[in-house]
Amino acid sequence: MNQETELNPSSRFFIIFSVMLSTIMQALDTTIANVALPHMQGTMGASQDQISWVLTSYIVASAIFMPLTGFLTARYGRRQILIISVTGFTLASMACGAAQSLNQIVLFRLLQGIFGASLIPLAQAVMLDIFPREKQGSAMATFGIGVMLGPILGPSLGGVLTEYYNWRWVFYINVPLGMIALFGLIRFVPETGLDKNRRFDLLGFSFLAIGIGSLQMMLDRGSSLNWFASGEVVIECLLALLAFYLFIAHIFTHKSPFIEPALFKDRNLSAGLMFIFVVGVVLLASMALLPPFMQNLMGYPVIDTGYLLAPRGLGTMAAMMIVGRLTTRVDARYLILIGLLAISGSLWQMTHFTTNTSGADLVQTGVLQGFGFGFVFVPLSTVTFATLAPRYRTEGTSMYSLIRNIGSSIGISVVTTFLAQSIQRNHAAFSSLISPENHALTDAVNQGILSPTPTGLSLLDGMVNGQAVTLAYLQDFRLMMFVTLAAIPFLLFMQSPHKVRKPTTARA
Repeated sequence: MNQETELNPSSRFFIIFSVMLSTIMQALDTTIANVALPHMQGTMGASQDQISWVLTSYIVASAIFMPLTGFLTARYGRRQILIISVTGFTLASMACGAAQSLNQIVLFRLLQGIFGASLIPLAQAVMLDIFPREKQGSAMATFGIGVMLGPILGPSLGGVLTEYYNWRWVFYINVPLGMIALFGLIRFVPETGLDKNRRFDLLGFSFLAIGIGSLQMMLDRGSSLNWFASGEVVIECLLALLAFYLFIAHIFTHKSPFIEPALFKDRNLSAGLMFIFVVGVVLLASMALLPPFMQNLMGYPVIDTGYLLAPRGLGTMAAMMIVGRLTTRVDARYLILIGLLAISGSLWQMTHFTTNTSGADLVQTGVLQGFGFGFVFVPLSTVTFATLAPRYRTEGTSMYSLIRNIGSSIGISVVTTFLAQSIQRNHAAFSSLISPENHALTDAVNQGILSPTPTGLSLLDGMVNGQAVTLAYLQDFRLMMFVTLAAIPFLLFMQSPHKVRKPTTARA
C-alpha cells in the first residue's frame, strides 16, 4: 500500500498530530521526572539510592522492550501496537501519579517503560511511510521536534510543575496528551500488512534483553558503586559482554533470527547508527551537566535554571524548520557537518564558562547548541533511512532509537565519572600550590584576608574545592567537544540520498 498517494491532506495532518503527541509524551518522560526526584524521595521516605530506581526502572524496561517493536508490528500491525502502547503508557502514567509507595511507583514506571518503548520508533516509521521520499526531510523535521524538544524541555517543565503544583503532575500531564493521541490513532492511522508466518525468536530476544538490561544497570549503578571496584558492576559487565556475544553469534546462525543481519548491510543505516550514538552521548550528557553547574556553582534557583535552558529548544525548532526545506536541495552530509560544527562551537564556548558567566551567554550557547542538534537530527534521520528497504523500516527505526538511548546512558555515565575524577585531580593539583613559596598566598595572610587558623584553612579549602569543581565541568565540556568532532569522519561512509536509487517499494 502506497500510503503517501492514498491519504488526503486532512488525514495526513491528523496522523502527524497524533503520532507527534505520542512522541512528545514519551520523549518528555526521559527527563521530566529527574527534577522531581527529591520531592518524591521525601514523600516516599526513600534513600537517594532507592529513589534512583524511579529512573532506572523506566530506562531499563524501555531499552529491553524497544527491539520487540519490529516483531510485534509484523505480527499484529503497526496501528494496533500504537494504540496498545499509548493506552498502556497513559494508564501507567496515571498510576505513577497516584502511587503511594516506592514499590508502587517503581512498578508503574517499569510498565511505563514497557508500553512507551515502541512509541518513538513506530511514530518515526509512520512519518516515513506517509510521505514520499522527496518530502521525508520535512517529515523528519516535524518528527524531530518532538524527539529533541522532549529531553530539552523536560527538566524545565518538570521544575515548573513540581514547584507550583506537585511532583505527581509530572506524570498526570501525560493523561490529556495520551487521550488526544489515542483518539487520533484510532480514527486516522491506517493499518499495515501482517506477517502471520513470522516466528518469535525467543532465544535471540533473551540474549539481547539480558545484554541491554545488564549494560543499562552497569551504566546506571556504576558511578555510585565506584565502577569496577564493585562486584555487582563487574558481574553486570561480564553478563552484558557474554549476552551480546551470544546474540551476535545467534543471529548469524539462526534461520529466522530476532534481528536480520541483512538490516546492517545498508551502509547508510550502519553509519547513521554510529552518528545517532554520538548525538545521544552529547545531547543528554550536556543536559545532565548544565543544571547542577548553574545551581550549585552559579547559584541559580531551579526555576531560573529551567528558564535559561528553555531557549535551547527554540534553537532546535528554528534549525528544524530551516533544514526541513534544505534537505531536498542540499546534500544531507553538508547539513550534518554544519550541525556538528555548531555543536562543537557551543561546547568550545562552554569550556570558557566561569561562575560569573552571564545569563545571556548561557542562553546564547544553548541556542547555538540546540541549532546544531536540529541541523544534525533531521538530515541524519533522512539519510539513514534513504536507502533502507521499507520492509526493514520498523526494525531500523527501533535500532535507531535504541542506539540513541544507549548513547545517552553511556554519555551520562562517562561525563559523571569523568567529572568526579577530574574534581579529585584538580583539587590535588591546586592543593600542591598551597605552600610558603606561594607569594600570593603569603600576601593574603599578611593582609589578613586569610588566617592560619582552622576557620581560615576551611575557607581556603572551600575556595580550592570550588575552583576544582568549576574546572572539572569545563573539562567535561571539552571532552564532549572532542567526541563531537570525532564523529565528522563517519560522514565519508554515508551516501547522499540524491545519488542513490529509490529502495525497493516493498510493502512496509
